[in-house]
Amino acid sequence: MPVAVGSATKVIQALHLIGKEYVCVMRLHEDVEGERIKKICKEFTGPIYQRPPIRSSVKRRLRVRRIYYLDVLEVEGRNVLLRIGCESGTYIRKLCHDIGEALGCGAHMRELRRTRSGPFTERNMVTLHDLKDAYVFWKEEGDEAPIRKVLLPVEEGVQHLPKFFVRDSAVDAICHGADLAVPGVVKLEDGVEKGDVVAILTLKGELVALGVALMTVEEVVREKRGIAVKTTRVIMSKGTYPKLWKSKKNSGSIT
Repeated sequence: MPVAVGSATKVIQALHLIGKEYVCVMRLHEDVEGERIKKICKEFTGPIYQRPPIRSSVKRRLRVRRIYYLDVLEVEGRNVLLRIGCESGTYIRKLCHDIGEALGCGAHMRELRRTRSGPFTERNMVTLHDLKDAYVFWKEEGDEAPIRKVLLPVEEGVQHLPKFFVRDSAVDAICHGADLAVPGVVKLEDGVEKGDVVAILTLKGELVALGVALMTVEEVVREKRGIAVKTTRVIMSKGTYPKLWKSKKNSGSIT
């Protein structure tokens, strides 16, 4: 579970949109041959219909969720070890129940472990003891090395997002809530489509803000003016970069 501190909490909304990976123990209610289990599980990859269980934090309405992969790692008696890559919002205990229904024997989730959340995997995990020790070394001994290992830069939380890199002269305007205009874009990553959530960064790779793309890559390259990204969440503090813009008193816009 990614945990953010300080201004980095503003990127959590972007992490909610990304896929997850789980390792799960599914308990079958009857004996089933291993090859049949694998065959049925394979049928649950791709888009599936799912109604959240009774005990859930969302309304119990039928919705579509995508299963990217569903690997049967091991079958031991009635215990089935699964690795599941899925869209955010997928209920694994409901998935186990539905697989049991398809097998005709019934099943339930016995154990669950999240192994990936977007760009973060088990390699990034630290315990609360590690965090406390790192904090003590920093505060009492002035050693920053341990705390820098357990607290990652906010930019790590937007690795999965398409990126727009902007001129230094545009940074402070965006920090004041301005949208990103085409002249402020220096470079951007391929594959950006209208409506994509994107990250706006400085040329040094510092995260400035999150936004929604209003243009494709081709349109940004072709057009000389217009709004490329609508700013939705400012991350960088105002004044971090010099103010090189003027505000129009009447309209409140930034140029």
